Amino acid sequence: MTDWTDPETFARALDRAETREKGHCFEDFTEGQTLDHAPGLRLSRAGNEQWMSQTLNHDPAFWRSDVARDRGYQEPPIHPDYLLAAVMGPTVEDLSEKGGYFLGRDDVQYHADAVYPDTELRVESEVVAKRSSSSRPAYGIVTWETRGRDAAGELLVSYERTNMIPRREPLETDGGESAGQSADGAGDAGQQDSLPDDLLAPDGEYFEDFRDALDRAEGSEAAVAYRHERGRTMDDLTVAALPLATLNTAKQHHNADVMADSPSEDIVTYGDVTRSVALGHARSDERTYRERRFEDERFHTFVTPGDTVYGFTRVLDADPDSGPPMAGEVTFEHVAFNQDRTPVYSGRRTALVRRR
Repeated sequence: MTDWTDPETFARALDRAETREKGHCFEDFTEGQTLDHAPGLRLSRAGNEQWMSQTLNHDPAFWRSDVARDRGYQEPPIHPDYLLAAVMGPTVEDLSEKGGYFLGRDDVQYHADAVYPDTELRVESEVVAKRSSSSRPAYGIVTWETRGRDAAGELLVSYERTNMIPRREPLETDGGESAGQSADGAGDAGQQDSLPDDLLAPDGEYFEDFRDALDRAEGSEAAVAYRHERGRTMDDLTVAALPLATLNTAKQHHNADVMADSPSEDIVTYGDVTRSVALGHARSDERTYRERRFEDERFHTFVTPGDTVYGFTRVLDADPDSGPPMAGEVTFEHVAFNQDRTPVYSGRRTALVRRR
């Protein structure tokens, strides 16, 4: 009788066994195809608070009932970073579990003024573009539009994201076409734009402070740009636990055995964790009233356990004519960087910031 637990016998069995694979390859996607992602989180206060606390997003409107009511909410709502991560998490099994570099995300829009605990998510993605990459013949490039809705069908959040996706059969190529991203996830290098003579910081946290700083910079060789003091070192909770709690099944975040032979040589942090940490650092230095939208989000290199994520912000615009009476619209460019001063994430963000 065969002892299947005998090490030598079991090793031979593993060599002969077929692997039941998860995820899809580049060839499985067609433009116009819509995928309904079966898992969907019920957004909980506990999950929301864990995400916020671990990414240093401490806006009291998302914790305290009195501040939430003062901000116009019924109760402390779901934080927009957690909502976005909880919508993206269930898409991973169908879209990107096979691996491949996360090239970026664009046109992030929040369609509901507030989303509350106990909301049950429904998530779908549409293939909006796919193309080959002759510089990486083992991969193709796919762009999806993902939409997160509640159980009644109300649209809560939408965005486009682009990934490199492994092919079943690599292309025969002589190279030449750029994938737009290097093997380690970094964007184009070598572009040395000259910096302004002066970098100015706002004097406070309110809309008027950002507007005044831009006025001071106008007409001179100056920009409104500053760094944030806090840093967050990536640990087991941020690298593995937070993505798994959003149903993100990508092996890159929790399978150290597989990732030991990858370019990063280790598991890597979920991009939305890196992003949320950087935004948490920034929000701690501003009076955020509402999030509006995000554009041109890029992930430039790996973040692995032990790396520390810091934040840097540039103020692009402060529009006094946009927003409600109590807040004005400010557009930022945020850059997250690691302990080696290397950018790991960047994106443009537009938010309503409280007026003084």
